[in-house]
Amino acid sequence: MNQFTFEAKHKTVLFGFMGLGLLCLVLTALGDDDFLTRTWSNYLHNSVFFLGIGFVSIFVLTAFTTAYAGWHLVLQRVWEAFSSFLVPGLVLMLLVVAGVVLDWNHLYHWADEASVAVDPILQGKVGFLNNTWYGLGTLLVVGTWAYFAHRYRTLSRQEDEMGTEEYEQYKKIKTLSAIFLPIGGFTSAAMIWQWVMSVDAHWYSTLYAWYSTASWFVATMALTIMLLIWLKSRGYYQNVTNEHFHDLGKYLFAFSVFWTYLWFSQYMLIWYANNGEETVYFQTRMNEYPALYWGNLILNFVLPFLILMRNDTKRKFGTLFFVSLIVFFGHWYDYFQMIKPGVAHTAHEIHAMHAGHDDHSDAVHMDGHGEEAHADDHGDDHAEDAHAAAADHGDGHGDEGHGHGSSFQMGTTFPGLLEIGTMLGFLALFLYVALSALAKAKLMPENHPFVHESEHHHT
Repeated sequence: MNQFTFEAKHKTVLFGFMGLGLLCLVLTALGDDDFLTRTWSNYLHNSVFFLGIGFVSIFVLTAFTTAYAGWHLVLQRVWEAFSSFLVPGLVLMLLVVAGVVLDWNHLYHWADEASVAVDPILQGKVGFLNNTWYGLGTLLVVGTWAYFAHRYRTLSRQEDEMGTEEYEQYKKIKTLSAIFLPIGGFTSAAMIWQWVMSVDAHWYSTLYAWYSTASWFVATMALTIMLLIWLKSRGYYQNVTNEHFHDLGKYLFAFSVFWTYLWFSQYMLIWYANNGEETVYFQTRMNEYPALYWGNLILNFVLPFLILMRNDTKRKFGTLFFVSLIVFFGHWYDYFQMIKPGVAHTAHEIHAMHAGHDDHSDAVHMDGHGEEAHADDHGDDHAEDAHAAAADHGDGHGDEGHGHGSSFQMGTTFPGLLEIGTMLGFLALFLYVALSALAKAKLMPENHPFVHESEHHHT
C-alpha cells in the first residue's frame, strides 16, 4: 500500500492522550506555586522538544538532498510529515512568548526587570536576552523553518504528479536545501540559546547548540524507527527493509555516541578551565540533581551503546523498538534536566527578591552599581528575613524544590506522573499532525532520480 489511511480509531486514541496531557497540565497548575513554575516549565519543555523534532526532520531532509543521498527516499515522507509540526509548534511557542512578555511566568531570570537592574551579568546580556529578540526571533525563525518545510513538501508532492526525466522539481529541491542548511544551522543555535540555555542566564557554553541539536536528532531517529515499525505492522511501508532499519539503527547508535562526546566535552573543558561562571551549571546538577545528571548519561549513552553495539540488534524489530523507546524518553528527560533546574533556581531568586521588596522596601534598596545599601543597622537582618520569607512562601505552595535543590520536589528534581502525562499529550498532538500529513501524500515518492536506489538499498 502506497497510501496511508488515518483511521478514526487511531484519531480517537490520540485525542484521548491529548486530553490526558491537558488534564495533567491543569492538575499541575492546581498544585503549583504562585508563578505556576512547574506548569510553565512543563509546557516550555515539551513545546521546545517536539518543535525541535520537526526542525531536525526538515534539516535532515535538506542535508541528505544536498549530499546526493538516496537511501532514505522510501521513508522521506515520514520526515516530511514530522516537519509539518513546525506550524502548530510555532503556535505553542507563541504562548510561551506571551507569558514572558506579559509577565505571566518567571521562566527566565533575564525577563525580570528587578533582577536585571541589580545583576551586572544579566545587564551585559540584555542586548540579546530581551523580550523583543525572544518574541520576534521565535516568530520569524520558526516561521522561516515552517516555510521551507512547506515548500520542500510541496515540491516533493508535485514531483509525484508531474515529474519527468528533466527532474525540475528535484533541482528546485536541491537549491532550496542548499539555501536552508546555513539558515537552519545558525538560527537553530540562536533559538536554543534563547529558549533553553537562557534559563541559566549566568552560564554559557559554546557547545550547547550542538549538544541540544544532537539530542533532538537522536529523538527524531528513535521516533522514526518506532513509527515505521508500527506502520509496517499495519501493512504499510513493506518496501522499507532491514537494510533501511539497519541504517536508522546506525544513526541512532552513532549519534548517541556523538551526543555523549558533546556531553563530556562540555563537562571536561569547562572544569579544566575552572571558570566559575561556567562550572556552576555542572556543579548545580551534580550536587543538587544527581539522579537527573547521572540518569541522563545512563539512559542516553550506556543503554543504547550496550544494546546497539551488536550489529544484529539493528535488524531485530523488537530490540530496535525497545531501545528507541528508551532513547526517545531519554532525550525528553535530557531536555527536562536542561530546563528544570535553571527555572527552579530562577523562581527561587525572584520569590526572594519580590518578598524582600514587598516586606522590607524601606529597609533594603539597591544602589546604581548593584550593591545593597541599608537604611539602618538592621539591613542585613532584613535581607536575610526576606530570603527566609521567600523560602517559606515556596514551601507553602509546593515550591520547596526552588530552594536550590535542598530537598526532593517531584516535577523539579525528577519527572513525575504529571510530567509524563503532559509529554504523552504533546506526543499525541505531534503524531496527530504528522499522521494527518502522511495521509495526504503517497508514502513512496515517485519520479525521483534516486528512488530505485532507495528501493534496492543494501548496506
